[in-house]
Amino acid sequence: MLPDQRDQSADNFLRLIQQSRRGKFKVYIGMSAGVGKTYRMLQEAHALLRTGIDVQIGFVETHNRAETHALIDGLPIIPRRTLFYKGRELEEVDVQAVLNRHPEIVIVDELAHTNIPGSKNEKRWQDVFEILDAGINVISAVNIQHIESLYDEVHSITGVDVTERIPDRVLQTADEVVNIDLTADELINRLKEGKIYDPGKVQTALANFFQSEKILQLRELALREVASAVERKIDTILPPGTQPKNERFLAAISSNHLTARRVIRKTARLAAYYNSRWFVLYVQTPEESADRIKLDVQRHLINNLKLATELGAEVIQVKSDHIVNSIMDELKQRNVTTLCIGKPHFSLIQIILRTSAFNQLLNKLADSDTDLIILS
Repeated sequence: MLPDQRDQSADNFLRLIQQSRRGKFKVYIGMSAGVGKTYRMLQEAHALLRTGIDVQIGFVETHNRAETHALIDGLPIIPRRTLFYKGRELEEVDVQAVLNRHPEIVIVDELAHTNIPGSKNEKRWQDVFEILDAGINVISAVNIQHIESLYDEVHSITGVDVTERIPDRVLQTADEVVNIDLTADELINRLKEGKIYDPGKVQTALANFFQSEKILQLRELALREVASAVERKIDTILPPGTQPKNERFLAAISSNHLTARRVIRKTARLAAYYNSRWFVLYVQTPEESADRIKLDVQRHLINNLKLATELGAEVIQVKSDHIVNSIMDELKQRNVTTLCIGKPHFSLIQIILRTSAFNQLLNKLADSDTDLIILS
């Protein structure tokens, strides 16, 4: 065995050891606030405590819901970390205190939460990963609208710009994902009974987010996410040789930041569904070289490539004046099974200038084994 092969073998074995030492991760997911994720976590904590399991609360947000708050009684609590920000006293998970106590299981709510500036980690999911890496099991919760690759779908359904989001890989690393499901009518009734928000906020919520058609669509997204998680889990435990075809996706993006972000997010969803490797390709033409590209366009491009990395893609940047040939070269080199591109938005001039290139791509793909998906 060559030295580099021995090194690779040792690295693989080390990864297996680290994975076995890592804590188990369970996530409760719901279609919206008020479905009962925190309530269910606390119920589970009581059940575990009765069986002798050392389970403690690292952070729970009850939102002043009486039924949920009552379940905290009798559960061991790890004191929160207090921080002062803009003249206010705020609380966060005390990660070091959790590590010092090292319970078997810790409850950490609000997975998508953004930590106060000055905290060790920017996001709470990063706190959770640090706890998991220490060998502590974690139970957490998140709403479907906080998943990064679903941003566009959620925005089209609700009209809400969800600013706190988690990378898809956070859920993909979970050992168990459980959907807390309610019908739209049940959720709306809970809202009207004052079990979700204070009475003064109920009418505003009913007129905006809590409408039956919106809830039903979010419910479908949550059910789909859990189904995908189950399929990924099955794929990982299937015997060798019985797994489905090894799909590989490549998202070819331009510097059009809105189209690119949608293509990246939708390709991430496809790759997650098939539990497959995926790539994002940006071909830099001479017109968009470093000394010619507009600063705002460059900034959006950098942010999109960063988003792709966060969602688990391998980012490829190529300098070329022939986009089609560059795409085809990458498809062949990386054994890509499916190419994903954005729907072309042609003006009359663009039709004249670019239709030939688009036709070239279609003709070349026709002679290959690569599928093409045009994403809206």
